[in-house]
Amino acid sequence: MAEEKNITPENKPEETNIKSVIDWEQKLKENEKTAYEIEPEDSFKKEFLSNQTVNTAHTADGKPAKEQPGFWFFLLLLAFCISAACGVYLSVHPGALCTQKSSSGKIFASSSAKSKSTKEGIAWIKVRGVISESEDSSPFNMPTGASYISKRIREAAKDDRIKAIVLDINSPGGTVASVQEIYDELLKAKGEGKKIVALFRDVAASGAFYIAMAADKIVAEPGTITGSVGVIMQTGNVVGLFDKLGIKVNPVTSGKYKDIGSAYREMTPAERALLQDMVNDTYSQFLEAVKAGRAGVKAEDLTEYTDGRVFTGQRAFKLGFVDQLGGEETARLLAGELAGLEDPKVIIKKGDGFREMLLSFGSNMENKTLSKQLQSMNTPSVSYLWVF
Repeated sequence: MAEEKNITPENKPEETNIKSVIDWEQKLKENEKTAYEIEPEDSFKKEFLSNQTVNTAHTADGKPAKEQPGFWFFLLLLAFCISAACGVYLSVHPGALCTQKSSSGKIFASSSAKSKSTKEGIAWIKVRGVISESEDSSPFNMPTGASYISKRIREAAKDDRIKAIVLDINSPGGTVASVQEIYDELLKAKGEGKKIVALFRDVAASGAFYIAMAADKIVAEPGTITGSVGVIMQTGNVVGLFDKLGIKVNPVTSGKYKDIGSAYREMTPAERALLQDMVNDTYSQFLEAVKAGRAGVKAEDLTEYTDGRVFTGQRAFKLGFVDQLGGEETARLLAGELAGLEDPKVIIKKGDGFREMLLSFGSNMENKTLSKQLQSMNTPSVSYLWVF
């Protein structure tokens, strides 16, 4: 019998070697395919893979689908819309009666126009900044100006609960007509039997000093800057600048004084005399108000300290322009004393709360616009104003 030959890997036929190579390549491909598969028992990887599949979903036209906003997004949007609507409503319609503490620790009652109370007290009305007529009547801007202050004084004068008014002043003055409007309303309130106390803060000069002349008593801090009894009218002149730029302005007027005070030409002596006469007239009105309101001031002191100079609250007290030195608490107690109230509560009918703080932002932004500034510069005015 023929001897059987042993077959080893070294002596395999060529076909066997080729088959081994094919099997090895097939196995390699299968390994590559299964390398990306997720084992069933690996739940974390399964969840991750499912999330990725959702996030990379596609629309019918083959484009990636946009991620839709979630439930919490719509909930937050709805809450924002509701709060915004409530804020607008409360800003237009102030809320019901509430209380707040002052810096002195006393409880101030704050109420809307609809709230009623029989408790007697005093009204606290603030005068801040330059006193002039507000040009913006938008319901979304904080009401300011002489008309608004005068309105609050009239409301206090008609309210039987209010026995005295504290006029809290921090102002360098303002335009003549606006100052006189507030002064007249204070005199009318006094005619209704209300006691008036003026409180001077940092500055109460010129027109601010003027309106205080209607008060029964005046309180000031020793370092308050006050006085500046006088009138000022300022006009600009750009003739030199326009000459350099080659610009000429040719006004057509109905009379020789129609463009008096124009910034585009030099002022004539006759024009200056006319303006000076007007300033002197308004100054005499100021001086008469000071004489009527401060009858105890000596004649020589009245003449010396009504030339436009400013002085401190301490000096004003010594001269008799101020009745008492002190601050907010002093003014409150003094108003109560004049009105016959032992512990006077301050009734703020339309106080300086959240609504005023919110709307003041829009008012300040409006006042700072370029158009407003240019209009102010181009509009001459006679003012009871302290400027430097």
